[in-house]
Amino acid sequence: MRATRFTLLAAGSLVLLLQACAAAPPAGDQPVVQPAVPVQKPVAELTLNLPDQAAASCACTPATGVDRTFLDKGFAAMVAGDHREAVNYFRRYQRLESSPGVDWEASIAIAYDKMLPDSPYYNWRTARESYLRLMREQPQGPPLHQQILLMRDALAIFSDLHTQINDLQKEHDVLTENLEKREEALRRLRELMLGQKGATP
Repeated sequence: MRATRFTLLAAGSLVLLLQACAAAPPAGDQPVVQPAVPVQKPVAELTLNLPDQAAASCACTPATGVDRTFLDKGFAAMVAGDHREAVNYFRRYQRLESSPGVDWEASIAIAYDKMLPDSPYYNWRTARESYLRLMREQPQGPPLHQQILLMRDALAIFSDLHTQINDLQKEHDVLTENLEKREEALRRLRELMLGQKGATP
């Protein structure tokens, strides 16, 4: 019995000793190092470059504040070959949107239509005069419609081409007249020579 008690006491003392060793700090002066907790860095704010509500609400309105509906309808009618309707739209645009820029745009569009041979308003001389006058009076200020700027540049080319064609036609008419005069002179000379031969005995 004593041996058994002694064994149990020894085993219990050994367990207590092991627990005390496990709970005691390690030998030496070094402190126990706790596992490092990751430090969370502050998240940077994202700045989105979105348009403000005021700009978004008027994105569909032209910067000039001009309603170009009739002008666009005029372009569409011209492309469809309906020149009368196109000019009517351009004139409506000119009447309803009163400003120097609008007046100039509509006048360029009408002059362009007059420069087209298929148009019932075709008159290249009148179109050229309108173009030259409009180029002296081109308005400064709000940007002009890009299609109008293309028409303006095309009018410059058409105007020069028609002027060259007209000059060539005049030269052709002069050459034709001179040729007819020469042929008439040759015919008379031939008749004169034949008459002289017939009169010789």
